[in-house]
Amino acid sequence: MTEFNAGTFMLVGLMSDTHDNLPLIDKAVKKLNQMDVELVLHAGDYVAGFSVPRLKEVKSRLIGVFGNNDGDRELLRRRFGEYPNLELRGNFAEIVAKGSKIALLHGSDEELMESLITGGNYDFVVHGHTHTAKMYRKAKTLVVNPGEVCGYLTGRATVALLDTSKRQAEILEL
Repeated sequence: MTEFNAGTFMLVGLMSDTHDNLPLIDKAVKKLNQMDVELVLHAGDYVAGFSVPRLKEVKSRLIGVFGNNDGDRELLRRRFGEYPNLELRGNFAEIVAKGSKIALLHGSDEELMESLITGGNYDFVVHGHTHTAKMYRKAKTLVVNPGEVCGYLTGRATVALLDTSKRQAEILEL
């Protein structure tokens, strides 16, 4: 578990399903940097290692997890390890941001995701996989899918911005 506790609130950039679309990865990074996010969470599906150097341009720290389309996981781990601001956790990450507990996963394991959402242990559950930007509440938990950066399935390239103090998120078009 990683904790971020400086200051009174935290803006967290959310992204998923970049699928090697380098121009849109660049746009997503630029957008999140412009929003002055303090942390970026990536819910997986980078696909290949050559897209990782584009993520290093994030001005904050980036924590990511694997997606179901991430092929050579060892190569992805090595590429992430080349940059001090990037961290690749595995299939799941738990982050505490200003006292808010965030679960980060890709979302391809629907039973696991549903358990995290309904269990009441997390303030936020961040996932991808469906490529559809969506937010909803289940009891105290805000569930956020930032959609797809790549724009391949929906035709919409999106990221999300999470404000932990207001306990709300918004979808941002690229």
